[in-house]
Amino acid sequence: MPVNRHFRRYSAPANPFKATTASSRSQSNWSPPLRKPGRASFATHTVIGAIVVLLALFFQVFAPHFSHTVLRFFTKDQHWHVSSPGITLRNPVLFHEPQICPKPEQIVEFEGTFNTHPKRSMALAEQAKRVAAEFDFSNDAVNKTVKEFIREMDEGLQQDGTELSQIPTYVTAGLYMAVDLGGTNFRVCSIQLHGNTTFSLTQSKVAVPQELMTAKTSKELFSFLAKQIEKFLKAHHEDHYAGTLKRRQTGGQAEEIFNLGFTFSFPVNQVGINKGLLMRWTKGFDIQDAVGKDVCALLQAEIDELHLPVKVAALVNDTVGTLMARSYASPGKTGTLLGAIFGTGTNGAYVEKLDKVTKLTKAKNVGEFDKSTGEMIVNTEWGSFDNSLRTLPNTPYDVELDEKSVNPGIQMFEKRVSGMFLGELLRLALVKLIKDPKVPLFQDDNSSSNDIHSTTQIDSDSVIFKQWGIDTSFLSICAGDNSVGHRVIRQTLDKDFGISAASTEDAEAVKTIAGAIGRRAARLSAVAIGAIIINTGRLEKSKSTATTEDKAGINPPRGDFKVNEEDVVDVGVDGSLVEFYPDFEEHIREALRTIPEIGKRGEKHIRIGIAKDGSGVGAALIALIAGQVPEPQLD
Repeated sequence: MPVNRHFRRYSAPANPFKATTASSRSQSNWSPPLRKPGRASFATHTVIGAIVVLLALFFQVFAPHFSHTVLRFFTKDQHWHVSSPGITLRNPVLFHEPQICPKPEQIVEFEGTFNTHPKRSMALAEQAKRVAAEFDFSNDAVNKTVKEFIREMDEGLQQDGTELSQIPTYVTAGLYMAVDLGGTNFRVCSIQLHGNTTFSLTQSKVAVPQELMTAKTSKELFSFLAKQIEKFLKAHHEDHYAGTLKRRQTGGQAEEIFNLGFTFSFPVNQVGINKGLLMRWTKGFDIQDAVGKDVCALLQAEIDELHLPVKVAALVNDTVGTLMARSYASPGKTGTLLGAIFGTGTNGAYVEKLDKVTKLTKAKNVGEFDKSTGEMIVNTEWGSFDNSLRTLPNTPYDVELDEKSVNPGIQMFEKRVSGMFLGELLRLALVKLIKDPKVPLFQDDNSSSNDIHSTTQIDSDSVIFKQWGIDTSFLSICAGDNSVGHRVIRQTLDKDFGISAASTEDAEAVKTIAGAIGRRAARLSAVAIGAIIINTGRLEKSKSTATTEDKAGINPPRGDFKVNEEDVVDVGVDGSLVEFYPDFEEHIREALRTIPEIGKRGEKHIRIGIAKDGSGVGAALIALIAGQVPEPQLD
């Protein structure tokens, strides 16, 4: 039989121990060495045990770093496989394979913080667009509302008791002093005109003591105001004040008089340029003794008692002051047509042809005014435009805001335009979405659906659930936030509104709705501006009005400042909305271009400029032109 070269035939004895014994017996002189039984077996077991311990330690340390594929290699034999999920000696923790859950796909960006983008919530985006669409104010709606504004303008010029009040101001045009009692503060200022459209303003402000706001007699309050004027003159015009006293003592020529513009921000029935009867107090004041009296005469009486060289020359509304301040500061000699406020409240005053103010020219028992210019500044009080809602938009949020306001049914235009109300409209819209379980605004199923790996929480006492809890400044923040993930909006929600960990989708929804509310306010503002421009014919050169100064018979020097004045219509504006809300003016201009009577060509000739401090500078300018009127006297 051939032998395989890879193997060697070997036959072991059946019993090697027996063979050894037989051989030993044949050798009578040999004896085997003595050994301790079990020593070799013990050594072998010790080595094997040490190896097992080392292997166990090795796996204990390095097994967590093995992939599950490697671990499965060691668990193929039934010896290691246990179907029970429990941890046993046969299923040690180092071989217990964890359950694997599918991870959502994420794109990681590093923008200063760990930032991820989970699947977007289309439901929230669609709901935000739906709410925003409710605040749309179409081009057709703009034109329809312009026509209604013009109708109410003409109606208000003819009679009293109309929605658009159209109050004659007795200012036939815009030294040096002004005072402003606008609420809890009283301000005194003086203005120096530099003759180049610029001016310098010096002012002081003092809080009105609480006890004087509810004094028993008007003398207590107005005496306090006169003493503040005296302090101001001593502090800032000491030479003038001292010179007046010296001339008085020596019997010299009549002293130079400061003509004072008095901005009085309470309801008055104005019957002359420096005469107005108080109708009622607001803003925490309650002095019944003053109601029905001429506030200019009350102040003048206290000024005279202190022998101050000051005459109350004009009673001023802040919008009229804005018009006058802009008229002086605007480039060139173009008279400002309109002064408008778009801030906490909204109102406008404009230059109107005197023959159109028939409720004044045909009325009896009206104060004296200059008829030579043929024009007068009219205070529109346009906050009450279209209280009947013939053309104004009216969403469910507008309805709720009006119903819960202190004056339901009135100031309907103001409630859609002014800064006092826009934040509340946004709050009402957001709260309605928050309370809808189908809309995931400020809600997350889990942290994986939020791009900052958290879940949005709203504090139970968040101001978002309180009336007037959102200030309109937040709308400006929303309009201006173009950062990645709208970080500024989210930070504001957290800091000011107690809404933590808002997602990018939340911020986008808020921005969308806030933007729609702000844009509607601007387009409504364009209605008022456009209607006045159209109705006064200022875009038609042949119908243009005189400059503000020409109407007063004065022309303060402006220096050599030159600008192309052809067909320019100048509008002075003031207020936080028009000054700080991003693109508010551009939204106004966009709407003006849609009005056929103005169009793209006419809009380019409308110059809109900021007129700061109408209650100070404007009042002083009005006092300048009203200097020839006699002092007001108490009846």
